[in-house]
Amino acid sequence: MSYEKWLEGIKASSGDPAWNDYDCDIQAAVSEYNRHLGTTTGFSPLDWRFVKAMLWTETGGANPEWKKKPMQIGVPGDAGMMALLGDKEGGKQIMPPNIRASLSSDSIRTNPAHNIRGGIGYMLMRMANFAFVSVREPGSRVQEVKVGPGDSFDKIASANSSTLQVVRELNPGLNILHKGDVVKVQKASMQKVITGWRQINATAVMVRYNGSRDPRYADKVNVCLTYLKGRDAECAS
Repeated sequence: MSYEKWLEGIKASSGDPAWNDYDCDIQAAVSEYNRHLGTTTGFSPLDWRFVKAMLWTETGGANPEWKKKPMQIGVPGDAGMMALLGDKEGGKQIMPPNIRASLSSDSIRTNPAHNIRGGIGYMLMRMANFAFVSVREPGSRVQEVKVGPGDSFDKIASANSSTLQVVRELNPGLNILHKGDVVKVQKASMQKVITGWRQINATAVMVRYNGSRDPRYADKVNVCLTYLKGRDAECAS
């Protein structure tokens, strides 16, 4: 479909009540993600209207997929759903625990509320920066161990379920180990964490969420946003 024809369709049907079916689902989902990610470095709260503009761009009320997959995640040929659910790319860090526990490949494909939550999750996953860092086990105590023959910082960290970084941090004055030295250790592991965020806007989402498959994707999102500016949804608290 040409951009011009798409634009005519938006102008003609954007007032259709069906296009507002998911306002409350979108608001609830965005609120959950905002609460979960609000303390991560550089995160700016997501506006639910931006997500609604994405739904209008992806599907719209006149599309048969609107009733099942309004955000189009999980359609044939889309790798986004499995990337999100597979955890290797950061889905575990992005999704609130209750959302992560409720989503499945089947529910994302058939339940519009789950499709919306999965789509938001995948979009945010693609907009986040990740890194593996050393994280100390909550509640674990600092203990002392004696250096044995052939021990190294790496070997001591591994033997005590810790990381090289934590062992180094706990023993700043030790550079060379000798048999009988006392080394402090604490349980820790390398974990994937969110270290920052790209700016979330229509152009960035076109590239990182849509994969630039639609070269007018950003234009479409921005057009939809003009229809949604200042609009609120009346949802039960």
